[in-house]
Amino acid sequence: MKCPFCSADDTQVIDSRVNDEGDSIRRRRRCPDCDKRFTTYETAELHLPQVVKQNGTREEFNRKKLRSSFTRALHKRPVPTEYVDRAIEHIVQKILGQGEREIMARALGESVMHELKAMDKVAYIRFASVYRSFQDVDDFNNVIRDLDPPTHKKS
Repeated sequence: MKCPFCSADDTQVIDSRVNDEGDSIRRRRRCPDCDKRFTTYETAELHLPQVVKQNGTREEFNRKKLRSSFTRALHKRPVPTEYVDRAIEHIVQKILGQGEREIMARALGESVMHELKAMDKVAYIRFASVYRSFQDVDDFNNVIRDLDPPTHKKS
């Protein structure tokens, strides 16, 4: 690696350590020409797919938008931030695992709904009402019925 101080072409690695999460490596380097030291970080470069919206336009995958979806649905709900972080990471890993270059926005929305359903039923209904464009009370009743299917009692 090139020295950021004197632009020498080669530097020496003095120390390498994996970070606590295990997803990057911190390297201490020294330049043999100017004897200055500096730190570099090495991480895997993963490309998330483009999101294809309903109208056919494409945009870069955006974790902030995904988090915003959860935040709106979970507004004033007793759900720890760690749960949201885990849900987002689960969705991202699922997307990366598919290895596709594009993902339909609808599939992304369904993934959010799946995570919310397990996390908080009220948030799930909130998200579903906007996401599926509920028109009347029957739409809410249908989702609620799907959440808690009736138990069949044996007489």
